[in-house]
Amino acid sequence: MAREEVTETAAPAPSKSQRAYHWLKERIANQEFTPGYRLVLASIAAELDMSVVPVREAIRQLEAEGLVTFERNVGAHVSMIDDSQYRHSMEALAILEGAATALSAPHLTAEDLRRAREVNGLMVETLDHFDPRSFTALNQKFHSILYAPCPNPRMLDLVNAEWGRLGHLRDSTFSFVPGRAQESVREHEHIVHLIEAGAPLADVERAARRHRSATLAAYLTHEHPEDAGPADVLTAH
Repeated sequence: MAREEVTETAAPAPSKSQRAYHWLKERIANQEFTPGYRLVLASIAAELDMSVVPVREAIRQLEAEGLVTFERNVGAHVSMIDDSQYRHSMEALAILEGAATALSAPHLTAEDLRRAREVNGLMVETLDHFDPRSFTALNQKFHSILYAPCPNPRMLDLVNAEWGRLGHLRDSTFSFVPGRAQESVREHEHIVHLIEAGAPLADVERAARRHRSATLAAYLTHEHPEDAGPADVLTAH
């Protein structure tokens, strides 16, 4: 019997608008394009060797995500940092990430939990010579391991979108409240322990939500003491 040849279907190449979107978003996230930076469509199109049409589509998408602001007769520029936007993203992420982590819990393997603990161990090692950016990068990696198996793709999209928005709004919250880092790694271990022990999903969700809300509360207490109270509402449920 002749063997059937299996041909792999190559993933479709990203469209021009997708290329422009990722190119712009990466530069905003890396703060190469800082808040207020004017985005000139013709210049970006020339840089990417494409027409302004896909660049305009990319900017509309970034505008929908809150990363770009467009004004008639002025044009597009990188959105200015607003503490209220940061607070809203952190509150949203507390709910979304908590739910995504709980939904992922039954699908996490022993290897996943081992990797999460390994990343948390690296975070502990950074505490003696604290670098907020490195700590934040490891923090995102830790959480992404725990929520990656979430079976709800829409929720995953929302969580990743809020992480991306936070990267624009704050280079690292831990730059403002470095003392929060030690509490954070302890809470990480608690979340992993709950998942490992097969705790009720409601307990996993509550722990993950409180963890995120506690970081927001620490920031508000440091930067805006008068606004710190309401952030605790999320930790009480």
